[in-house]
Amino acid sequence: MTSTHPARTEPGQRSRHMVICGDDGLAHRLAVELDAVCGEIVTVVLPSAGDQHGAQVAELHDDPRSPVELHVSARPDERTLRAAGVERAAALALTYRDDQVNMTAALLARTVNPSVRLVVRMFDRERGRHLERLLDRAAGLSEDLAGDTSTTVLSDADTAVPELVAAAALGRGHTLQVEGRVFRGVVRPAGTPSHATDLTTLAVLSGAHQDDPASQDSAETPGEEGTQLLPDTGTARHRQGTHGRLMLEEVGRHPAEPAARARRFRPRKWLRARLAHLPWKVFLSHQLAAVYGALAAVVVALSTATALFTDEHPWWKNFYLPLLDIFTMGDPATEESPARRVLQLLAGFVGLAVLPLVVAATMNATEAFRTASASHPPDEDVNGHIVLVGLGMVGTRVLARLHGTGHQVVAIECDPQARGVALARELGIPLILDDATIPGVLERARVRHSRSLLVLTRDDGRNLDIVMAVRETDPEVRVVTRLYDDGFAATVQRTLRASYPDALTRSRSVSALAAPSFAAAMMGRHVLGVMPVERGSLLFTCVDVAGHPELEGRSVHEAFRENEWRVLAVGAAAGPLPQPAAAEVVPASRLDRTGFDWRPEQGRLLRAGDRVVLATTRRGLDILLADVHR
Repeated sequence: MTSTHPARTEPGQRSRHMVICGDDGLAHRLAVELDAVCGEIVTVVLPSAGDQHGAQVAELHDDPRSPVELHVSARPDERTLRAAGVERAAALALTYRDDQVNMTAALLARTVNPSVRLVVRMFDRERGRHLERLLDRAAGLSEDLAGDTSTTVLSDADTAVPELVAAAALGRGHTLQVEGRVFRGVVRPAGTPSHATDLTTLAVLSGAHQDDPASQDSAETPGEEGTQLLPDTGTARHRQGTHGRLMLEEVGRHPAEPAARARRFRPRKWLRARLAHLPWKVFLSHQLAAVYGALAAVVVALSTATALFTDEHPWWKNFYLPLLDIFTMGDPATEESPARRVLQLLAGFVGLAVLPLVVAATMNATEAFRTASASHPPDEDVNGHIVLVGLGMVGTRVLARLHGTGHQVVAIECDPQARGVALARELGIPLILDDATIPGVLERARVRHSRSLLVLTRDDGRNLDIVMAVRETDPEVRVVTRLYDDGFAATVQRTLRASYPDALTRSRSVSALAAPSFAAAMMGRHVLGVMPVERGSLLFTCVDVAGHPELEGRSVHEAFRENEWRVLAVGAAAGPLPQPAAAEVVPASRLDRTGFDWRPEQGRLLRAGDRVVLATTRRGLDILLADVHR
């Protein structure tokens, strides 16, 4: 079943037609990103129009301002791909939760349209790398293909990690990473001066202040001028006192926490601290107390009977002999009195009944002690750290990224077998193996003294429990949580922000975090990132100056076009320059070969050997790409 708006279809405009095939919230979020944020014509293929995601896409389709089409098909076979328009599409995203389905559909798509740009969701990273090379090699066999026919394989974890790390370490703002340097869009409220780290004004916002310009709650304020993307200097200065501004700020490699003061290693102090942290209380459990209490009662009863019926032994033997009999360590009492022989048999039978219970309880307590001893809580002087709850697939990669950028982390994980536990121990990161929902666990992680709390468990309910518990005890700590359900994540964020307006709370679904990266990949590898700004968006691209009449031979100031593009950085083009007639945007994978000047002089002349990073609107990018192919 296909639902279409005849007035919208533009078969001849292949470059503005994109197809999304999926079966969960990522397909819907990606459609929203490409439609509302990037202005693309989108066909979405879903298994059903009756489920939550199908209804959301149908709602987009019913909006007369939205060029989103809905095609319903149980599987992405060749017939479905052709019906969805893959033959004339510029890009196809395959976002099914099954790697095998995505792989099969990608191979079919290459046969249906060898020039289509493929973006494939894969959970197995190694398999994804093999698929990427295979499909790129297949596209390279056709010499008559032009343009970007690349294959990009992405995973939810890889695309979500940068935003989660940025939210926990930096707070507000969407991030952009180029050449290992980190930039973010940050809101400056009305009337506040620019900071030394600000590079340029990206937008003048509709209201006097927007806490999050990408929030779904953002809307134009009645009676005020709307959002203006890439304004000129005069406009930005004129509206500075009445409107918030979105600035591009350079945060670079986030500074590591100050190095710990050199301390002399004192073995006694270290041993006392280590012994104090050991979980001795596990040996005081009710189970262990009951078993050993029963054993002690049996020993007392047998000792009393021995003293009453065999008075020839010293008093200490009345306890010693029953213990030997229970543990079957004594010699047979064949030469002693009948009472002694009966008591020995009775003690043996009691031992058979009680000893398995004693062994089992002791082993359980020992295992609990070993597991709890594996925890390594932070020292009492740890401050300004990031508390990370959950060391699953996403949590492990977030942990590695935070540690690699010099941030101090304290990790909490309730499963000793979680994949990130071994990494935390290898990196020497303080680790608490316990359930964060249990009172006192977050206090052991010194959450009150932390910079932020990052909650990444797999259970949405547990994540919400942890966030609410922290908000009740410490309403000022920065909290970032990852939730799977998109609607639930938006509701949680709105509720927490309304309840604690002075606290920074970020609740994002996996699909919301991944969608911008998928959208950027669908528009081509030259797109470095997409930054939502209220009801619009900005795209960050890297292009060679050669062949662009709007750039080549102009100064940085002259190359600026209001509301369409602005030159952010200038560097030298890497490798041989393409011919002007075939000038093309440069893959982001080559950015690391060049060095960019992020504060270029406005009078600097752009030459054919230069490469620039641009902030553009969608219309501006279309103009640049159209001009270079004339």
